[in-house]
Amino acid sequence: MKELRPVSDLRPTAVIVLAAGEGTRMKSTTPKVLHTIGGRSLVAHAIRAARGTSPHHLAVVVRHERDRVAEHVSQVDPDAVVADQDDVKGTGRAVECALEALPADLSGTVVVTYGDVPLLTSETLEGLVAAHHASGSAVTVITATLDDPTGYGRVLRDETGAVAAIVEQKDADEEQRAIREVNSGLYAFDVAVLREALAEVGTDNAQGEKYLTDVIAIARGRGLAVRAHLVADLWQTEGVNDKVQLARLGAELNRRTVEQAMRDGAIVIDPATTWIDADVTIGPDTVVRPNTQIHGATTIGRDCVIGPDTTLTDVEVGDGASVVRTQAELAEIGPGATVGPFSYLRPGTRLGAKGKIGGFVETKNAVIGDGAKVPHLTYCGDATIGEGANIGAGTIFANYDGVTKGHTNVGAHSFVGSNSVVVAPRHIGDGAYVAAGSAVVSDVAPGQLAVTRAQQRNIDGWVARRRAGTKTDEAAQAALAGDAQTGDARTGDARTGAQADARARARAEARGDAEAAAEAEAALASEPGAVSPNDRLSRHAGDSAADSAIDSTTETKDAQR
Repeated sequence: MKELRPVSDLRPTAVIVLAAGEGTRMKSTTPKVLHTIGGRSLVAHAIRAARGTSPHHLAVVVRHERDRVAEHVSQVDPDAVVADQDDVKGTGRAVECALEALPADLSGTVVVTYGDVPLLTSETLEGLVAAHHASGSAVTVITATLDDPTGYGRVLRDETGAVAAIVEQKDADEEQRAIREVNSGLYAFDVAVLREALAEVGTDNAQGEKYLTDVIAIARGRGLAVRAHLVADLWQTEGVNDKVQLARLGAELNRRTVEQAMRDGAIVIDPATTWIDADVTIGPDTVVRPNTQIHGATTIGRDCVIGPDTTLTDVEVGDGASVVRTQAELAEIGPGATVGPFSYLRPGTRLGAKGKIGGFVETKNAVIGDGAKVPHLTYCGDATIGEGANIGAGTIFANYDGVTKGHTNVGAHSFVGSNSVVVAPRHIGDGAYVAAGSAVVSDVAPGQLAVTRAQQRNIDGWVARRRAGTKTDEAAQAALAGDAQTGDARTGDARTGAQADARARARAEARGDAEAAAEAEAALASEPGAVSPNDRLSRHAGDSAADSAIDSTTETKDAQR
């Protein structure tokens, strides 16, 4: 056997992550190590902790659903070695298969961890390696003391306090099961000791498996030191065996993540209803309101307001933005922008600085420029909205013809009126207007007004003929009767005024004051009231009709252009 010697480099030579188990208690078609908490799979948490120790080599052992797990491992850490476990079961055989996949001339320290221990940190593994080197032990094992150790292997110590052996739950007698110090399954080994001991481990046990724990007894039998590294944070040693534990560990991970976000400067109003994934970053003085979920690789700047009732997944939020009652995925929200309430930002949405996406707006593959606004009740898909443009309420960007998607460009500082439909592919130039209620089916040049609207017709008597006897008809008849009475009163007022004017003229003439009569006529002609109310109404109606005709002609000419 090789002589143990101190190693100046405290980095482990290799870290082996065991992820071959089936996890039958999960009762799932998804391999246990691929279940997620905190935005990462269980095995991704394990790989991240392992990689944080800066090992020379990292190997992940797979077997159950081999292809699925191996593909995921390669995505998480392309440099990791994927080692296949054969039909021989047990943790000892899994480590043996990993060593066979690594260089044969390895020397130094090998750390063994598991793919279902998501709260384990790199710092704890580094502490294990440091303790292992400091003690000069052949084996160092992380242990913990549990109130209920059921299911865990028990740590047996000798009279000096050193680790004598580890006995699995199913192989332990009653006295051994009463021991509360348990094996975490996390080890640091001298690689030479590990190789030689594994060659001697058999399968003569209740499970017929090759146990890694048997290496400890072999090392002890050769007079080599085996030490325990006791950790106080029991959560770091707890594994996931069923979905109850998955939820329990997920809640604890979230508690820690939210607490760290607050220590880093975020303001979380209600930590109990706030869920933040492990890879999320939140700037100082950003307020996270209740019932908010922030997932994936979302990054949020400082001085923002997020929530309440908001879900962000892989979203970038700039400083000072406000995102209220919104669901967004793979989107960018610029500094000072406002989103919500009840907005849905689908992948490809990019909202510029101080832009606005308002209530009941859905966007997809939409680039909305700085200061541009899409305030209400709009679907904006496959569109580029220029700086300072305004999209009116109820606008639809019709981007799909049943076969292909089309793109629409709306120029800077343009205005699209309410309840319009823009049929893609379409280009609306800078500084253009679209009248409310228009269906835009051709391009609009800069400075133009696009109007596509049928001429309004008011059909007299339609309700009386088609809806006679209804409440609608009764209301119309009452309104018309009121208008008639008002008209009679106006006629009476005009008649009374005319009679008074005539009497004034008669009195003047009777006095023989022709000059006074002329002055009275001139005064009457210069007064606005000299025109009778009926005459004024008639003239106003004529002016309105003329204006309408002129506007209609103008709109027709604009459309023809």
